[in-house]
Amino acid sequence: MAMRKTRRATKAAETITRGTGNVFADLGYPDAEERQTKLRLAYAINGVISRKRLTQAAAAGKLGINQPKVSALANYKLEGFSVERLMTFLTALDQDVEIVIKNKARSKSSGRISVVAA
Repeated sequence: MAMRKTRRATKAAETITRGTGNVFADLGYPDAEERQTKLRLAYAINGVISRKRLTQAAAAGKLGINQPKVSALANYKLEGFSVERLMTFLTALDQDVEIVIKNKARSKSSGRISVVAA
């Protein structure tokens, strides 16, 4: 005797909210811009380390920090790093860091900080 599976159609109300582009702001962090900036800088640092095929020990030597701090960077544990320090790490890895200041778009309610890795 074959058993028949029955399907019950249930429709749950779904609400989709468009994100701001900054997950930290979406989660309500008061320092969302700084967190996003640090994350993007760390992403760029990790990309350079990967492209140059540096070990964590070799990267530590270039950055002037110890290997556990490179590990923290690799795992995006950024609490102990300032934006300025992360930019300094990029220059130590032979990268140029350019800061561009411009008027905000009229459609935006406030200015923002963005990091673009070329």
